[in-house]
Amino acid sequence: MAKSKLTWLNPAIVAGALVPFAAIAWRALRHQLGANPVATALNQFGLLALIFLSASLCCTPLKVLADWNWPLRIRRTLGLCGFFSALLHFSVYLGLDQGFSLLAVVRDVLKRPFIAIGFGALVLLIPLALTSTKRSVARLGFARWQALHRLAYPIGILAVTHFYLRVKADHTQPLLYALLLSVGFALRLAASAKKRKDRRLRAGLRTERPESA
Repeated sequence: MAKSKLTWLNPAIVAGALVPFAAIAWRALRHQLGANPVATALNQFGLLALIFLSASLCCTPLKVLADWNWPLRIRRTLGLCGFFSALLHFSVYLGLDQGFSLLAVVRDVLKRPFIAIGFGALVLLIPLALTSTKRSVARLGFARWQALHRLAYPIGILAVTHFYLRVKADHTQPLLYALLLSVGFALRLAASAKKRKDRRLRAGLRTERPESA
C-alpha cells in the first residue's frame, strides 16, 4: 500500500479517540454517569488509557505476524492517546476525588498499592510523551531514544497490574489484557532472537569467506 494512501490513518485514530471522550463529557453534562459519577469517569478514562496503550504495544507484533508496516505509523499516535487518557484519569482522581490535595494523594499512594502502581505507570509515560517527536529522536540519537521508549513494556505491565488490583470481583478483563500483552511480548522476543541469529550467521559467513578464498 502506497505511503500517500495512508495519510488518513493518524487523523482517523485521533478522530476516533475523541468519540469516547466526547461521550463521557456529554453524559457528565447530562448527569448520566450513574450514582457515583466520579468513580464512573475514573474507571472509563482508566480503561481508555489501557486500551490505547495495549493497542500501541500491539503494533510491532502485528508487523511481525503479518509483515504490515502501517501499524508502525500509528503506534506513536495510539501511545499519545493512551497518555492523554491516563492524564485525564489522574486529573479526575486528583481534582474530583481528592479535592486537589497533594498530601491526600501522597497518603493514598503510600497506603494503596494499586494507586502507587498506577501513579508509577503515569510517571513513566511522561518522558515517552515528551520525546515522541522526530526532533527528539534526532536530539537524543536513535539508540538512546529507543532505549528510553522501551519503558513502554514495563508501563504496560504496570497498567494491567493496576487494573487487576483495582477490580474487586471479576478479573476476566484484566487477565485478557495481560494475555494480549504477553502474546505481544513473546512475539517481540521471538523476532529479536531471530534478528540476533541472522546477524550471527551473516557475521560467520563474512569471516569464513577470506579463509575459503
